[in-house]
Amino acid sequence: MKALLLKYKPVIKFIITFLIVYGGLSLAYNFYLDLSKEGQYYPDYITYLVGNQTQNLLEVCGYNTQMLPHPEEPSIKVVVEGKYLARVIEGCNGTSIIILFMSFVIAFAGRFKTTFFYILVGSVLIYSVNLIRIVILSIGLYHYPWREELLHTVVFPAIIYGLVFLLWMFWVNRFSKINK
Repeated sequence: MKALLLKYKPVIKFIITFLIVYGGLSLAYNFYLDLSKEGQYYPDYITYLVGNQTQNLLEVCGYNTQMLPHPEEPSIKVVVEGKYLARVIEGCNGTSIIILFMSFVIAFAGRFKTTFFYILVGSVLIYSVNLIRIVILSIGLYHYPWREELLHTVVFPAIIYGLVFLLWMFWVNRFSKINK
């Protein structure tokens, strides 16, 4: 048993570190969401911010856009040119994906400064791509509503998770201690 533990020590360390970081960040995020229920920004500040930025980007693209609080659930309705297209829920704001990304990078940590800046830059990139994803999805739903299932459940998740995978691979191959 001891030989197995020694042989797989890096794998066990990765799994334990990943689970602790992911669990801790997820608990902190859920605590934040619980505190946000009574807040000024609906449904929570991050989702509100994503909705506001989505509206601004859609308007820059020439679409008259409104982001309205959903009356029946904690989400924001996306209304483009008077047409209700979609809703932005907490799961659309990218935070859960960023938590997953951060947990993996920390579990394969390199030098502190490198790890910190990679997490910062990667998180901003994921947030930005997610925002662009919502804008393009909204435009796609406006022009091609019959493609909703393909766009929402296949194409755009593949883009965001593909980005995270590429960031992970770049991290492991370039910066993590595992290469040393």
